[in-house]
Amino acid sequence: MKLKILLLPLLLAVAFLAKGEKTTEGTPAITFAETTYDFGVIPENGGPVSHTFEFTNTGNAPLLILNASASCGCTRPEYPKKPIKGGKKDKITVTYNPKGRPGEFSKNVTVRTNIKGKKKVTLKIKGNVTPAK
Repeated sequence: MKLKILLLPLLLAVAFLAKGEKTTEGTPAITFAETTYDFGVIPENGGPVSHTFEFTNTGNAPLLILNASASCGCTRPEYPKKPIKGGKKDKITVTYNPKGRPGEFSKNVTVRTNIKGKKKVTLKIKGNVTPAK
């Protein structure tokens, strides 16, 4: 009987601690050094131009870039396919092909992530293509 009386508070304490214990998962976050890039004036026949957007996972859980899609076929994003750990840096490279597109341009790349709430970020490139002679 004495053993039961001594074990009961111990069992209650263990049950209480086990119930109150929560596993807290971290949250990824993304911070870009810049979200807009101006190529300035580029020649139509000069070939594709690229810019690299650097970012940091400022959260404490792995960041996933689920997709990066451009607003047109003249723009091609390349993004990391593997998770980026908290505190680590990576990059998204955006390439624009000016051939057959003289004049001003402004293109968007939508980056979709695993971040809760704000799941997407928009990157923007712009410039002016001088016509080929």
